[in-house]
Amino acid sequence: MGMMDHRFDIVEKAAFRNGMSRLGSAVNVVTARSGGKRYGFTASSVCSVSDTPATLLVCINRASSCFHAFENAKHFCVNTLTPGQEEISNVFGGKNPAEDRFTLGEWREGLTGVPVLTNASVSFECELTNAVDEATHRILFGRVIDIREHEEQATLLYCMRRYLNG
Repeated sequence: MGMMDHRFDIVEKAAFRNGMSRLGSAVNVVTARSGGKRYGFTASSVCSVSDTPATLLVCINRASSCFHAFENAKHFCVNTLTPGQEEISNVFGGKNPAEDRFTLGEWREGLTGVPVLTNASVSFECELTNAVDEATHRILFGRVIDIREHEEQATLLYCMRRYLNG
C-alpha cells in the first residue's frame, strides 16, 4: 500500500458544525425574484471570488424552501445586514412564507428587479454566472453588476451561534 492511500474518517457532523461556528462571518440576506414573487434566505456563507471581474459566491441548501427560486433566477442580491437588523436575519432564516419575509425592512427593486434592502451595510446585485452542486448545497457564482454601500452603517456579525454588534 502506497503512502498516498491513507483513508481518513470523515469528521462528525456536530464536530464540524461546532468548529465552523467559530468562523465568524457577516450576516447576509440573499434575495431573488422568480415568477413575479420575491424570495430570500439568510446566509453566512458568502465569499469574494475575484475582483476581475468582480465576482462573489454564496451557498444555498438544495433542501431550502426557496431553492427553486434561486435555481431558476438569473440575478440575485446579497444584502449585508447591520446591527439592529437581527430580526430580519431571523425571519429570513426561519420557516416564514416567502413573501411574508419582506414585511420587515425597507425594500426596493434593484437594476434587475431583485429585492434590495435600502439600509443594508452593503448590497451586491449579481448576475448568475455559474452554479456548482457540492454535498447538500449549491454554490452560486455571481458577477457583481451594482454595489450600494452605506458608509455610516456597520456590519452585523455572527459567531459562536450569536450576533455580535461590532
